[in-house]
Amino acid sequence: MGNDAELYRRFLDGDDNGLVELIDIYNEGLSLYLNKIVENICEAEEVMQETFVKIAIKKPKFNEKCKFKTWLYTIARNCAYDYIRHRSRFADTSKKNYLIEEQKIELHRAMRRIKPDYSQVLYLMYFEDFKTDDIARIMHKSKSQIKDLLYRAKRSLRSELERAGFIYEEL
Repeated sequence: MGNDAELYRRFLDGDDNGLVELIDIYNEGLSLYLNKIVENICEAEEVMQETFVKIAIKKPKFNEKCKFKTWLYTIARNCAYDYIRHRSRFADTSKKNYLIEEQKIELHRAMRRIKPDYSQVLYLMYFEDFKTDDIARIMHKSKSQIKDLLYRAKRSLRSELERAGFIYEEL
């Protein structure tokens, strides 16, 4: 059994200094290796720390079928790939959320640029989920006037959005 494996065994037996010494030995090399996978030195250091946290908490068994260093780097590699999977899911979600928010902002800007009655009827119909009858009561208009107003409001809003270089799919 190599010195590194002995340090790990000391840690498993309750001597935290064994893990501290392993971190001292491997933190730099492991970070550089992980940087090749995650392509960012700060993230590589984060994954390196996560690797040692995983070892400290889960205390996986070292079976001595390979060198300790090989075993450690295998755990680190798995942590890096988990990190990349999580990062890509988060990045995709963040981009989608950003685009949705930008669409909402542009929609509200365009609604401020159309006639107030148009904006009001669209707001009541699509943001407050009022039915045509209710909108007619609120705006003191007939049901057919609301239908006509809604038709003209949609056209006006669509035109305003297209002028801004944006097409809102739900119109």
